Amino acid sequence: MQRIRHAPRADWRKRAEDLDFSFHTIDGEPYWVEDAAYQFTAQEIDTIEDATGELEQLCLALVERTIESGAYEPFHLEPGAIELIEASWRNGHRNLYGRFDLSYAQGKPPKLLEYNADTPTSLYEASVVQWEWLETVFPDADQFNSIHEKLIEAWRGMGLAKSAVHFSCVREHDEDRGTVDYLRDTAMQAGHETEFLFVDEIGWNGRDFVDAGDKPIATLFKLYPWEWLMREEFARNIPRSQAQFIEPAWKMLLANKAILPLLWKLAPDHPNLLEAAFEPSAIDGAVAAKPILGREGANIRLSKGGQTLARASGPYGDEPFVYQRLAPLPVFDGNHALVGAWVVASKPAGLGMREDSGPITTNASRFVPHLFR
Repeated sequence: MQRIRHAPRADWRKRAEDLDFSFHTIDGEPYWVEDAAYQFTAQEIDTIEDATGELEQLCLALVERTIESGAYEPFHLEPGAIELIEASWRNGHRNLYGRFDLSYAQGKPPKLLEYNADTPTSLYEASVVQWEWLETVFPDADQFNSIHEKLIEAWRGMGLAKSAVHFSCVREHDEDRGTVDYLRDTAMQAGHETEFLFVDEIGWNGRDFVDAGDKPIATLFKLYPWEWLMREEFARNIPRSQAQFIEPAWKMLLANKAILPLLWKLAPDHPNLLEAAFEPSAIDGAVAAKPILGREGANIRLSKGGQTLARASGPYGDEPFVYQRLAPLPVFDGNHALVGAWVVASKPAGLGMREDSGPITTNASRFVPHLFR
C-alpha cells in the first residue's frame, strides 16, 4: 500500500460533472482528489476483501444473538425500536449495503474502526467515479470495485413488492441526494419502477405511508438514520403500515457503536477487531472514545494516559460512549488514510479511500481513488 502522485486530468471537473458528481468540491475545498492515488498489491486487496467478509459474518451473528437473547440494553434504543427490529429480522427483510471503516497498516491485519450500516455515503464516488478515473488514467491496472454490478444483482434478489420502490432523503444535501439518485438508478437497471420524494413529503392516510400523489409506499429506501426516524411522529405508524424499509430495522443494531465491545466479547482477540469496552478504564494505552450514535467522526476523542491527542466537535456529546483501543491510521505525505470497505447484500464489493490531515476522518475528509496491480 502506497500513496502515489500523478498529474490530475486537465478536464477532471467536467468529467465529474458529466457523471453528475456535483459534490466534487465542498465549501470551496476539493473533496475528490486527482493528484494522488492509493496503490495496493493484489495480495493486500485479497486481505481486505477477506477481512470484510469475515466482519460482516460476525456482525450478522451478533444481530442473531442479540435478538435471541433480548440483550438490547447496551444499544439505548428508542421506544418501539425492539418491536421493529425483531419483526424485520423475523420476516427476513434483506439488507442492501454498508461500509466498514478500517485501519490498515502494511503487513498487519485490517482492524475494524466502525461499521456504517444504516446510511453510508461516499458510495457513488467509490462505485462509478473512481472506476471512470481508472479506465482513463490507469487502464492497465485493476481496482477492487464490483459495487455497481452487485447492487443491481442485489436489487433483483430483494424479493420486493411489484409496486414502485420509493427513494427518499432530506432536502438541500447534495451528497445524500447524489447517493439516493445513484441507488435509484441501480434499482431501475434491475427492473424496478421507482419514485423519489423528500422525507418531509411522506404522508400517512390512516393505513399506509403515501407519496405526494397519495400512492401507497410499499418499499421505502430512506437515506435517513433510523434513530432520527424513531424520535419522530412518523415512527408510531411504522408497525401499522405494510411498508418494507431499506435498510431494514434490524440494521439499527449494527449502526450503533455498541457493537464494538459486543463484537470483542463475541470474538475476543479476533485479528480484525480492536479491544473495546463500555468503560474507559478497561482499555490500557491509547484509546478512542466514540458516541454510540455518532456520525462522520463527530465527538470522537483520541487520548493516551488522560492526555487528549485529538478530538472532533459535534452534536453527540451527551449520549453514551464506547471506548476502543486506538489503531492509528497510516500516514502518507501527511495524510491519514482510511480504508472504506463496502459490502452489498452482505458480500464484499469494493473499497474507497478517504484521507485527512488529522487523525479523525470527518465529513470533510477527501476521497482518493485507488488501484492495484
